[in-house]
Amino acid sequence: MTAIAVLGAGLTGLTTAVLLARDGHHVTVLERDPAEPPATAEEQWAHWDRPGVSQFRLPHIMLARWRAVMEHEAPDVVAEVERLGGLRLSSVETLPTSVTGGLRPGDEQLQGMAARRPVVEGALAAVAARTPRLTVRRGVTATALVTDGRGAVPHVTGVVTGAGETVEAGLVVDAMGRRSALADLLARAGARQPLEEREDHGFAYYGRYFRTPDGARPPVSYTFRHFESVSLLVIPADAGVWAWVLVVAADDRPVRALRENDVWDRVLALMPGTAEARASGVPMTDVQVMSGLQDRRRSLVVEGEPVATGVVAVGDAWASTNPSLGRGSTMGLAHACILRDVLRAAGSAAPGEFARCFAEATASGIGGLFEATRGYDRHRLAEVAADIAGVPYRPEGDAWPRLSAFDAAAQVDPDALRAFRLVAELLASAEEALAVPGLEAKIARIGGSTPRYPVDGPSRAALLAALGE
Repeated sequence: MTAIAVLGAGLTGLTTAVLLARDGHHVTVLERDPAEPPATAEEQWAHWDRPGVSQFRLPHIMLARWRAVMEHEAPDVVAEVERLGGLRLSSVETLPTSVTGGLRPGDEQLQGMAARRPVVEGALAAVAARTPRLTVRRGVTATALVTDGRGAVPHVTGVVTGAGETVEAGLVVDAMGRRSALADLLARAGARQPLEEREDHGFAYYGRYFRTPDGARPPVSYTFRHFESVSLLVIPADAGVWAWVLVVAADDRPVRALRENDVWDRVLALMPGTAEARASGVPMTDVQVMSGLQDRRRSLVVEGEPVATGVVAVGDAWASTNPSLGRGSTMGLAHACILRDVLRAAGSAAPGEFARCFAEATASGIGGLFEATRGYDRHRLAEVAADIAGVPYRPEGDAWPRLSAFDAAAQVDPDALRAFRLVAELLASAEEALAVPGLEAKIARIGGSTPRYPVDGPSRAALLAALGE
């Protein structure tokens, strides 16, 4: 299987293309947006037109696992991000010593990459442009799938472009993201519909970019803290840029006033630890709003049988999750590695067997991350609903109370902090991170005696007052 067509030149599409081309395949990437990536970070931010990616200029998080895996698989991508101004940055190294206990050997593994989405994609595009056996064609849309016309299960052998050209491929990779059109393309090719699990995760995001006047390192650390009915997400980036994002329930009507800059500013001022950065930061954007997203997973193998062969979906085209946990790009990279490895092991298998192998490897490799994220969303949304109603949240089971205690302990204890960051950065499971003798008991003791929300954070009443309610 040497000819591969990748649909979409976003983060996951370009990553997949680079890994497969470097593994010996001939890869053609078809990207519907025509604009070529500019050469510099500021041009990428200001002038790169990417209407096909609705979140292109919204905050993105490149977790430590993304940095570590990319550094192993394609270190020139990390080097290119750094050349464009991206930073290796972790919450441990930017938090006060009173919280971290000072830097320790091994803290460097917690470093993610701090950079705006256009910068990361620009770095991937630059690396793709100099990768042998890889061609990126921009301004080309896949409008139909080509099949061999044999058998009850369609076997895809390429795609037809909007210009009527046929691009032949031994494998078509859907990397078209959350809004992938693959289900429609499959239906028109005579395939059964993929199995789709979807539910609104129920959150809305009100974010705004700031930067330092001199472009110095952003004066914030990556954090995600919960308060009564609202959460604050802090995302450092390149060139002295950072974003603050207020995460709320989408059906919480009073908070919709956050789309106004002055209202958003008043609410941000309630958040502990923001005063210094607010005083020095220069706004780059008005409030940017994102809502209506879903936790969604599409399966091209249903009850053990593929709906079509010769086609797979990766990254957000396979499963998309709550962006506030920042897992999308890391899961996309992991999925690209899974596809590369399955092609190595089973690329010569019969088409149906290959499809099943990839589905099984996906489920075992990253399926648990999707399920854990979906469970997290359900609990946090229910907790916010209880905050709005003014009643305690009483979840079934102990999973959410244990996670809440872990989060609370990480705010004050250096050992709990590092264990929590290992899990949050997808470098370890909770079981692995808590295997240190005595740590789980300490977390239960600290977290169990700590209020659910920081005592210096805003109450629901204070939030409503700032909103003008």
